[in-house]
Amino acid sequence: MKNIIITIMISLMLAACGGSSSRVGVVTNPDSGGEVDDRATIRVLSNRPDLVSAGDVLVEVVLASADVADELELLLNNVDVTSVLQATSDNPLRLLGVVTGLSVGENTLSANIGNSLTVVNHPSGGPVFTGPHIQPWECQDGATDENCNQPVEYQWLYKSSNPLLSGLQPYDLENPPTDVADTTTDGGETLPFIVRQEIGYQARDQYTIFTLHKVGDDWTPVQPQSQWNRRLLVTHGGNCRGDHDTSSARTDDYSGTIPGTPLTEQSYITALSMGWSVLSTAQLNLGHNCNLSYQAESLMMAKERFIEQYGELRYTVGTGCSGGAITQNMIANAYPGLYQGLLTTCTYPDVMSTATQFADYHMLLRYFGITADNPVAPTSRDGTFYAIPQQNEIYGHVNGIVNATVADTALFGEAVDPASACGGVSAEERFDQDTNPGGVRCDVISFMENMVGERERFPAADPLSDRWSQIEKDLGYGFAGFPLGNEGVQYGLIPLQTGTITPSQFIALNTNIGGLDPSLNVTAGRMKADYPALPNAYRTGILNTVVNMDTVPIINMTGPDPGAAHDAVHGYWVRWRLEREFGHRDNFVHWGGLTVLIGDLNYMNQSLVAMASWLDAIEADTSDTPLAQKIIVNKPADVQDQCNGVPGEMCPEELMTVFGTPRTQAGADKYGDQVQCQLKPFSRADNYGLGNTIWQEADWLQLEQTFATGVCDWSKRPLEWQRTVTWLNYQDDKGDVITGGEQMTPADFPAGWASPAFAKTWEPTWQQP
Repeated sequence: MKNIIITIMISLMLAACGGSSSRVGVVTNPDSGGEVDDRATIRVLSNRPDLVSAGDVLVEVVLASADVADELELLLNNVDVTSVLQATSDNPLRLLGVVTGLSVGENTLSANIGNSLTVVNHPSGGPVFTGPHIQPWECQDGATDENCNQPVEYQWLYKSSNPLLSGLQPYDLENPPTDVADTTTDGGETLPFIVRQEIGYQARDQYTIFTLHKVGDDWTPVQPQSQWNRRLLVTHGGNCRGDHDTSSARTDDYSGTIPGTPLTEQSYITALSMGWSVLSTAQLNLGHNCNLSYQAESLMMAKERFIEQYGELRYTVGTGCSGGAITQNMIANAYPGLYQGLLTTCTYPDVMSTATQFADYHMLLRYFGITADNPVAPTSRDGTFYAIPQQNEIYGHVNGIVNATVADTALFGEAVDPASACGGVSAEERFDQDTNPGGVRCDVISFMENMVGERERFPAADPLSDRWSQIEKDLGYGFAGFPLGNEGVQYGLIPLQTGTITPSQFIALNTNIGGLDPSLNVTAGRMKADYPALPNAYRTGILNTVVNMDTVPIINMTGPDPGAAHDAVHGYWVRWRLEREFGHRDNFVHWGGLTVLIGDLNYMNQSLVAMASWLDAIEADTSDTPLAQKIIVNKPADVQDQCNGVPGEMCPEELMTVFGTPRTQAGADKYGDQVQCQLKPFSRADNYGLGNTIWQEADWLQLEQTFATGVCDWSKRPLEWQRTVTWLNYQDDKGDVITGGEQMTPADFPAGWASPAFAKTWEPTWQQP
C-alpha cells in the first residue's frame, strides 16, 4: 500500500485548491461477518460486471478518506491485486486500475474495508450474449486458436503537410518523415499529427483503434495523454452479408466523406485532428456481419477494450452511410447506451424494412419478366402488357425498374439467396437445393437465426398449413424463418385508382405475382410470414420500432434519390416513426442538400462538430431531468434542420425526390414497417377506381379468389407489431441458444462508457412494458 499512500498524498497536494469526493454509499463486505464497512467502494468501469470479456477489467475504488489508504487491500479471488491501483489527479480518493487474470466465469473482486463484486468474465473470442458461435468459421492467418485470437499489433501513421497526399501515411519510428503536419485539438493543444493504430482480435474478428499520439510518452487509462478529449467515434461499413470468416476492420469511415474526394477530408481523420479517438470492428461492417446481436456484442467488447487501455469516455458517436446507418439505428434502439449520438447518411432504419421493399422488387421483376439480359421487358410472365411508366408506378419510383434491378442484383439477391457465396464457405460446402440441400446457407436470414428462429412447420397462427418445403422435410429440420410476407397486398392499387393501370392489369398482377420459398424460388401462392420470425423481427430490433431511440441525438444527412436502391425516403422512415411513437422528432435533425445520397460533401465533418456541441451541452446538464428531455432542452440553437446550408427548414420532399415503394402504391402507410399487414375481408365496396363501374362479375370473382384470406388493412399496426426489447441475451446458463432472446437483468450504466449525464435514464429503458 505504500505506493498508493504516496500517490494519494501527492494528489491531495495537487488538488488542494480544488477537487472533490462523492459520498460513498453503505455497503457490506461478505467477509466482514455481516458488519457494515463503507470505507471503500468498488465499481467496474469498463463494462457491466456480468458482461466482461478477455480476462481484464478497469476497476474504480473510492475511499471514504485518505487515512484508510494504508488499510486497503483489493482482492481478486482472494489474491491481492492492490498494486494495480493508482489515484486519479482530479480526485485523490478515487483509485483506478486494470485488474488482469480473471478466470472465465464468475470472479470475486473484494475490498477488505468495503464491498465485493461478482464479475463474470467471458472469453475474448466470445460469445458474451449472442448465443452459440455461428459455424463454420474460418480464422485469419496468424490466429493462435480456434477463436481467432492473435497478439495485438501497433502501427504508426501521420498526416502529411503536403496537400497532395490525402489520408494517413505510414510513419517510420526509426526514420521519421519530415512532412508531418501539425494539428490543434478542440482543447487548444497543438502537436504533430501522428496517429497510433492498434489492431487486435475479439469475438473471432478484427478491431482497430486510432489515437492521436505523442510518440514516446506513456498513455494509461488512469493518465491518458492530454490531447485526447475523451470522445470516441465509431465507424461502420455498408451492404448486408453474412460471412463465416474473420475480416479486416474498415480503416476508412464509409460515412459520406468518400475516400479520395478532392479537398474533402474523411471525417474520421477530422475527428482525430480534433483529439477524438476512432474505433472500428469488422463486425460493425454490415456487409460482413448482418447480425444485430453480433454487431452490438462486438461494439460492447471493443468499447471495453478501449476503456481498459485508454481511459473513461465522455461519449461515443457513430457514423456511417447505408449499412453503416442501419447498424447505428438498430443498435441504438436495441442496445441503448452503446452510442450517445448518431451521424447517419444514405440512411435505412434497419434490415427487415429494407428486405420487405426489396423482396417486393424481386417478385415484381420476375413477374414483369425483367432480367439482366432483358432489362425492360414489356410483357409479364402471364402475357399481360405493362408499359414502362406503368411498371414504374407500381414500383412507386420514377425510375422504378432501374432502382429495383440495382436493389435486386447488388443487394437483395446475394444477401437473401442461400446459395450465394459468403466468406469462409467454399463452393462445395454451400447450400444447393439440388446437389447439396444440407449445405451451409449463406443468406443473412440464416446468419441471424439466433434472433428469428427456425421456421415452425405448423405455426399456431395457421395450424392446418404445413409450411416446410420438401427439402426441410427430407432434412428433418426447418430453415431460418423469413419475417415478412405479402399476403393481402394489393399491388398497384394506387395506380389502379388513378387510372394508370387497367383493371385487367391489376387482376393479372395480383393473381400471378406469387411469393417466395425459403430458397428464394418464386411460388404460385402468396408468401406468409414465418413464425416465430415475424414477432421476433420486432422484438429483437431487426425491424426497428424506434421506441428506444428518443434517448440518442441523431443528425441525418439526405440528398436526392439516385435511383440506386438508396431511396431518400428511407431516412424519412426514421423521422416519421419517431413522430408516430413520440409525437415529435426533436432528437432528430435533418440536413438536406443537392449531393445525391449524402446532401453535401462537407456535411459529415460539419455534423461531427455539431454533434459534439450538442453532446457537450447534454453532458453539462447534471440535473435529474430524463435523458430524452435533456436531449431536447440542451440542443444548441444552431443545430437544426437545414437545406443546402440554409438553417431552419427541411428541404422539400420534392427536392429530395422522396418516392414511394410497392407497398405504399398498394395503399400502405408511409412508415415502411409493414412487413406483413393485418387483414380485413375483401370488399367490392372499396375503392377500385373505374373497376367499381366497369368490372364484370368474373373479375370480381377472380379478385375474391385471389384475396380469399383478405386484403391489407393498412389502418392498423403491422401484424405482430411489438416494442423492441432492449439488451437481449441469446444464450442460457448452459450456453444453448435462446431463440428471440431474453432480456438481461437491469443493471447500472457502465460508468466508463459515458459521462453521468447520459446515464440518468439508463435503467428504465431496460424495463419494457
